[in-house]
Amino acid sequence: MEKILILDFGSQYTQLIARRVREAQVYSELHPWDMTEAEIRAFNPSGIVLSGGPNSVYEDETPKAPDCVFELGIPVLGICYGMQTMAAQLGGAVETGHVREFGYAEIQSCGDSPLLRGIEDKEGGVLDVWMSHGDKVSGLPEGFHVICSNESTPIAGMADENRHFYALQFHPEVTHTHQGKAMLSRFVHDICGCAREWTMPHYIDEAVAHIREQVGDEEVILGLSGGVDSSVAAALLQRAIGAQLTCIFVDNGLLRLNEAEQVMEMFAGNLGVKVDHVDASEKFLSELAGVSDPEAKRKIIGREFVHVFQDEAERMPNAKWLAQGTIYPDVIESAGSKTKKAHTIKSHHNVGGLPDTLHLKLLEPLRDLFKDEVRELGVALGLPREMVYRHPFPGPGLGVRILGEVKKEYADLLRRADAIFIDELRASGWYDKTSQAFVVFLPVKSVGVMGDGRTYEWVVALRAVETQDFMTAHWAELPHALLAKVSNRIINEVRGINRVVYDVSGKPPATIEWE
Repeated sequence: MEKILILDFGSQYTQLIARRVREAQVYSELHPWDMTEAEIRAFNPSGIVLSGGPNSVYEDETPKAPDCVFELGIPVLGICYGMQTMAAQLGGAVETGHVREFGYAEIQSCGDSPLLRGIEDKEGGVLDVWMSHGDKVSGLPEGFHVICSNESTPIAGMADENRHFYALQFHPEVTHTHQGKAMLSRFVHDICGCAREWTMPHYIDEAVAHIREQVGDEEVILGLSGGVDSSVAAALLQRAIGAQLTCIFVDNGLLRLNEAEQVMEMFAGNLGVKVDHVDASEKFLSELAGVSDPEAKRKIIGREFVHVFQDEAERMPNAKWLAQGTIYPDVIESAGSKTKKAHTIKSHHNVGGLPDTLHLKLLEPLRDLFKDEVRELGVALGLPREMVYRHPFPGPGLGVRILGEVKKEYADLLRRADAIFIDELRASGWYDKTSQAFVVFLPVKSVGVMGDGRTYEWVVALRAVETQDFMTAHWAELPHALLAKVSNRIINEVRGINRVVYDVSGKPPATIEWE
């Protein structure tokens, strides 16, 4: 299979490059900028993309692309810093710009470059793009010519068509560059010559064969949470090894309304998966009693999951593998702590090995996939779309949507209120328009009036956001009539709640979850 190698110089947008290439149905992988020549040759890419990054090429010990990148005889695309290091390494000049460009800009394509030919937002080859740079290329390397420019950045793009080297100062991977997907598609298909081979049916066949080869006749256990990643992993493993798979589903008392029943019906009933259903809700809630600090709650919930899972795994002496729903962003974002070549964004509970006491080998069938690809795979495997495309749910469940101490009373009220909110979002068509929506339980009471009587009951907050990458988010401007209906239903149907508020905070400064 043809594939594109992306060398990461530390840009916040690097993951988007890989996603856009895969959206063009070409497989791609991210690797650190100092990948060795032997590793690059072993990867055998059809083309290479040099990402953006925060450095300046004229600084001491600045990152550089491996020399072999320009010696392999394959197409190379430099983006932002990638353009600057390409220019500097091939004999051009880079300087600090007198005018920095951050945000929207217009550029004019010029010449007849295969990368930009026929692509425009306005007549005459004008393109709407997203800039994010202070430095700029001020002198072309030998053999290069300008392919786009504007007044602030006379060399906004350059190319050496004889060697198939291309570079852009702006970011084609972000949606703000309106024709960015077309540019990246042009690079991978027309310039690199890659076929459209990265499709889910093709991936399923390869993944099933790989899992069978890796596992052989040994047994596998999987912690099934009911979330998208573990659900799709379970469906893929069931397709590959059938009865050799056993899933452990732990009910921690912090699940959504009727979630345990839905998971058991879907996997044990419809898909024929062996599922060991463990009701550990009393144990989790007793351990959480009196604890209000969010991080402490997370650690307790994570610790108890491990304890329950280990107890169940000990009852399966023939199991040799533990399967996890690790996905590609988990691997990328945790890379910093392992390689020290990238800034660690956050650590993930399912990246970094297994407890030694489990004595199991690790199986990660979704490790090469982005979230949108996991969802696409789930549908291809026959999972219901409403399960695969439902909103994210935190690992600690309702434990971090109940502010302060977690009590069974609070969890019962919250799951009923949350179910009403989601039900009305689906009925109104707003569920698919929002990226994540949920209810938060606030441990405060307010005075209310119902009928002729005074009430003194709990308050809940509605939260709904719109985002493309969950790194930033805007609160969803839900119709007032919809909010009124949700509020009315919660107050009338959930005895114990008499006030509903709506969260209008963006990320940043707030986070999406409240804890």
